[in-house]
Amino acid sequence: MSKLVLAALICAAPLAACDRTAEHAKANASAKVGGPFQLVDQDGRQVTEKDLLGKPTAIFFGFTFCPEVCPTTLTEMTGWLRDLGPDADKLNVVFVSVDPERDTPAQLKLYLSNFDHRIRGLTGTTAQTDAAAKAYRVYHRKVAVEGGEYTVDHSSAVYLFDAKGNFVEPIGYGSPPERGLAQLKALLKG
Repeated sequence: MSKLVLAALICAAPLAACDRTAEHAKANASAKVGGPFQLVDQDGRQVTEKDLLGKPTAIFFGFTFCPEVCPTTLTEMTGWLRDLGPDADKLNVVFVSVDPERDTPAQLKLYLSNFDHRIRGLTGTTAQTDAAAKAYRVYHRKVAVEGGEYTVDHSSAVYLFDAKGNFVEPIGYGSPPERGLAQLKALLKG
């Protein structure tokens, strides 16, 4: 492999993180995904990974100022929860912020009011959210934009866990909606 091709691949790798596919995530599934965290929800209540045990969990990392990936994923999740009917109540659905500077509990509550009420938002200090992202193997990086503002590049998969907290598989961003729904149904069946 030429040095030019290798340099291009190295430079492009971080840009591809927002569009990681389920296949990429499955290829890395042998790595431990998930672990301890201490965050607060949109109502200011302390939450740890232990609070998610007992029900299967779908967890997604993003931020409320996200222009495309997060609102698209949360809209799809809202549709999937609707399509699951009463079974949706047997599932934890969690949106973890990777932008704790702007995503306060109040901001999360306002943002999530646009989606299904069963989606729980979590945030914390920068150290807490970084630790959670690291435990779940989520890429995120603050990126400056014009006007002194910033955005956040981040992984885009929804991670699925069984009721015991074991990683099952991801739902890849951009997957057909019927595939994501089928994955959630299979998760609920155990």
